[in-house]
Amino acid sequence: MKLTNGERSIASIVLAHGAGAPMDSEFMQEVAINLSQGGVEVTRFEFPYMQARRDTGKRRPPDPMEKLLASYKEIVADIPKDKPIYLAGKSMGGRVASMLLNELDVVAGFAFGYPFHPIGKPTSLRVSHLMELTKPLYIYQGTRDKLGSQPEVRSYLLPENVQVAWFESADHDLKPLKRSGFTQREYIHLAVADMLDKIVN
Repeated sequence: MKLTNGERSIASIVLAHGAGAPMDSEFMQEVAINLSQGGVEVTRFEFPYMQARRDTGKRRPPDPMEKLLASYKEIVADIPKDKPIYLAGKSMGGRVASMLLNELDVVAGFAFGYPFHPIGKPTSLRVSHLMELTKPLYIYQGTRDKLGSQPEVRSYLLPENVQVAWFESADHDLKPLKRSGFTQREYIHLAVADMLDKIVN
């Protein structure tokens, strides 16, 4: 599913969904539309297990990581190389994107709510490959994300090219508590504005 604003785009971005919601979820729609309005061509797709769920109506667990990586790579291979390419994803999709950064001919990666560890398993970290990244990875994370809260992530001592932007009182879906003074939509817009700034500059 490609989305453009009808004009020549400044860059291409492949945007992968998270483990539980499809490529046309409200969150994914909001991100894609805002990126497109900013002049970026957005390509969304569904991993095989999610496509099967759409076809059958039955919930399925995510595919093994090897299959997720292969599926993402197939999509990137079909993107025209006439403009810079970026990888992005929500949660699991962002993790898969980050694992492909070093391998593919892309500029940088973006992740909404990176799953630093499974819920309830703070010692089962998913950060080893982040320490070896040679390209920038920009993460948009809620301070109370149960898959990587602010105190937890700050203790990981991530490399300088892995940058985390914190969203006060937000959860894994960037939904904040009312006392923050922000809404989820406003936080998404702030994150996408930062993405566009990094893509343009």
